[in-house]
Amino acid sequence: MELAVREEHFRLAETFTISRGSRTEARVLTVTLDEGGVQGRGECVPYPRYGETPEGVAALLAGLVPPADRTALSRALPPGAARNAVDCALWDLEARRAGRPVWQLAALPAPGPVTTCFTLSLDSPERMLAAAARNAWRPVLKIKLGTPDDMPRLEAVRAGAPAARIVVDANEGWTADLYADLAPHLARLGVAVVEQPLPAGADAMLAEIARPVPVCADESCHDRTSLSALKGKYDMVNIKLDKTGGLTEALALRDAARLAGFGVMVGCMVGTSLAMAPAVLVAQGADLVDLDGPLLLAEDRPHPLRYDGSLVHPPEPALWG
Repeated sequence: MELAVREEHFRLAETFTISRGSRTEARVLTVTLDEGGVQGRGECVPYPRYGETPEGVAALLAGLVPPADRTALSRALPPGAARNAVDCALWDLEARRAGRPVWQLAALPAPGPVTTCFTLSLDSPERMLAAAARNAWRPVLKIKLGTPDDMPRLEAVRAGAPAARIVVDANEGWTADLYADLAPHLARLGVAVVEQPLPAGADAMLAEIARPVPVCADESCHDRTSLSALKGKYDMVNIKLDKTGGLTEALALRDAARLAGFGVMVGCMVGTSLAMAPAVLVAQGADLVDLDGPLLLAEDRPHPLRYDGSLVHPPEPALWG
């Protein structure tokens, strides 16, 4: 088996901003596994928040002996972007060798379309109101916040999209005192979920203060080993393949989270349809889905996922799986 890594850039339709910075393109790594002319592909988005860079992940993968299977891969690489791309490529390769879709190989029910959030990036209240109004027809809007001055933004989005379900993502940007002040207003404005209000590692106060709106762990949840520390602080977990290290662990985390009593959200980094494709399998039956990466792009892969508004369909075999 041969492993190849390629860095690729995909332009965004608009500048995307969160509390940690802005970007104008999706910078991804594509892994291709070739075995006797049969190829499987996977994509990852190295994330600086977790100490990852495209250069570092590419170097790690360049020195990797292609694993024989996913069990060997889990021993060779820790959870994270590098393992995600290889794990998803292994699933794709196995499906193409077997002539069967990944969902059958994983003993999953046949996947169907799921409704995804559509993300509004952090901006001025006026611009966020305008963005909300343009997308008010969507059933679920996710808004990026995480500053000391977020109330006007939240009020603006609610005014612009009075009927939409709203998810707030603070990206670790609030303090415990700020969150405690904002929490009643989140409930008043009909926010459905607030995602990672406090920094990972500094979120103990979530167990001691009221949570009138369900709180979802993102940066605080990576794989199954994260779950025990989340009890009493979080109501949901956000499963992202770039954190779990691939589809294999993502499916296991989903099942373990449900058994532990957590709600399940399935999210993504800003990537292409190739990155979203395996996550659509994890998203089946999830309480909340945030797989809108391709909707934020100005360009995507050949044979991209099909979106009907905010409804995302499972991938075609020409893309993945």
